[in-house]
Amino acid sequence: MRGLFLLIASGLLAACGDSFDRADASDIDAVNAGQPLYAEHCASCHGENLQGQPDWRVAKADGTLPAPPHDDSGHTWHHADALLFDYTQQGGQAIAPEGFTSAMPAFGASLSDSEIWAVLSFIKSKWSLQAQIRQGRMNQ
Repeated sequence: MRGLFLLIASGLLAACGDSFDRADASDIDAVNAGQPLYAEHCASCHGENLQGQPDWRVAKADGTLPAPPHDDSGHTWHHADALLFDYTQQGGQAIAPEGFTSAMPAFGASLSDSEIWAVLSFIKSKWSLQAQIRQGRMNQ
């Protein structure tokens, strides 16, 4: 079933010319393309319902933090789209501040830029309207 979703998502991206270039929760094509990609690449750490891992604010023995939620209870919506894109594409460690250890892998080799934007669109579509508005101010 997951393979079918990925096939549909790939078809949506191809039909749209692989042209998603921003995270837009109101773009139903981007949201629909992002949902199966999120399920395939993100849900194993961030949860099927974007709930994150338990104790996500408490560092593990290796110094990394568990995967945070991507719903309103997390901090994803506290960041501008450009940072979310870079973090996803390059991986957390590539853009982490000095002294911070991130376990977030880079997806730039496995997801196109358009697919990353689609995943971010899907994530944003799950936020409350208030969180979407507050996060949107950071993008202006």
